[in-house]
Amino acid sequence: MADILDRAGAFVRALTGWRRFLFAFVAGLLSALSFAPFGLWPLLLLGFGALALLIDGAVTHAKPVRSAAFAGWAFGFGQFLAGLYWVGYAFLVDRADHLWQLPFIALILPGGLALFIALASAVSAYAWRPGWQRIFLFTAAYAAAEWVRGNIFTGFPWNLPGYGWDASLAILQSVSVVGVYGLSFLTILFGASLALLFAPARAKIWPVPAMLTLLFCLIWTGGALRLNTVPPNVPGVRLRLVQPNVPQQDKFIPSLRAQHWRELMDLSLAKNGPEPTHIIWPESAPPFLLAREAQALDDVAILTGTHRVLMTGAARVEVTPGKEPTFFNSFYIFAHGGQLIATYDKFHLVPFGEYVPSFLQTLGLSNVVNIPGSFGFGTGPKTFDVPGAPPVGPLICYEILFPGEVTARDRPQWFVNVTDDSWFGPPSSSGPYQHLLIARVRGIEEGLPIARAANTGISAVIDPMGRIVAQLGSGKVGVVDSALPAALPETFFAKFGETGFLLMLIFAGAAGLFWPTATSGRQAR
Repeated sequence: MADILDRAGAFVRALTGWRRFLFAFVAGLLSALSFAPFGLWPLLLLGFGALALLIDGAVTHAKPVRSAAFAGWAFGFGQFLAGLYWVGYAFLVDRADHLWQLPFIALILPGGLALFIALASAVSAYAWRPGWQRIFLFTAAYAAAEWVRGNIFTGFPWNLPGYGWDASLAILQSVSVVGVYGLSFLTILFGASLALLFAPARAKIWPVPAMLTLLFCLIWTGGALRLNTVPPNVPGVRLRLVQPNVPQQDKFIPSLRAQHWRELMDLSLAKNGPEPTHIIWPESAPPFLLAREAQALDDVAILTGTHRVLMTGAARVEVTPGKEPTFFNSFYIFAHGGQLIATYDKFHLVPFGEYVPSFLQTLGLSNVVNIPGSFGFGTGPKTFDVPGAPPVGPLICYEILFPGEVTARDRPQWFVNVTDDSWFGPPSSSGPYQHLLIARVRGIEEGLPIARAANTGISAVIDPMGRIVAQLGSGKVGVVDSALPAALPETFFAKFGETGFLLMLIFAGAAGLFWPTATSGRQAR
């Protein structure tokens, strides 16, 4: 067995030119199968190990930094291409205006995100050291690059390595302590450490991957014990999540608007067991500007009656004399009798989906969502009081992506996440499953339950440990009726944020750069 590992490692390290590029690309492509809905987490670990071996090989060549950067870019391009292919569906909704942009997005999005992995690989090669230290340096560089990807230019923290544990809810419990960036760090370290097993027999460093295997066994055990706790339900709250399953290209056709509105009302009023106290519609559920439709507001008053609350995503507009109207992607809370008690405007908008920087508009690029100009930015996050339920934190679609940025100072006791995943393509697309997993991880980090209403699915009630209490699958019409799980006490992550992740980065960086090595030189071990 050792001889097989030795030869496999030597083969990967010896790859050059287009062979190294192709191997890295395929390794990245396969690693994406760890993300939802596939959950093949061993492929992610092996992918990181393969990239570490490629960097080992790169440092023996004349231009190690450039060679490592190209390998890292190829790995990242493969992973993002396979993991984010569904983004292209958004450009097929309005083909006349946006189809021409699809080839650029298909290449520019994964290619641009891959630059972060290229940078991490280049740094690893530049500061390469023999022994296990190089694995810690690689991990620190890669994890830091992923954090930058999730925060720079408004950020895009989709399919972080920590989400590769979709198949193990027990391991995902660790994000309540270290957050998804901390779990991503540990995942990269575990995977990269496998490269130490593919060294020549005399140089194998078994203890590091062995200790990390033990660590993940302990993480799994702790998570499994944590999952033995089942939080109680909030008394007196009965949720109904409405999933109308309206295709995006049909939603705002004038001749269909009345039909779509009636479907929302009929689903909300359907007899399906105990009567709901709180009804939740998805993002932009009303097929018109709700605040300007008197008849629709009368319907809302009838729907809420004397004992129900309606929460819904809805577009709204502000008109200032002499200026272009400003549209907002908003969230309304209607109390009994249709009284509008709260309005929340989305503050974390989707680049190229809901806004385009003005200098790019001059090149002919426009929003995927067809409104004049871009959506306006709201302020958030916020917490609102809701009649008959604990204080709620609304999150519109994309906003649930961002660790540590989902709760206001006055901490809510649950989230309502409204979204329109019809932009993500057909029910078989990976996008809705990945989005659902991200929501579950946010709930675990914060220790808060989530009511997630999605236009085309997946709508779900999620408890504060990420368990799905009730759901309706992608591409289905119907409702989800459920109790509301109670919140947990504030988690370590909710209190201290990325502190654990930062300490890991500091330790790994220091160990990779300054820990004494048994030998020196720039030869692959």
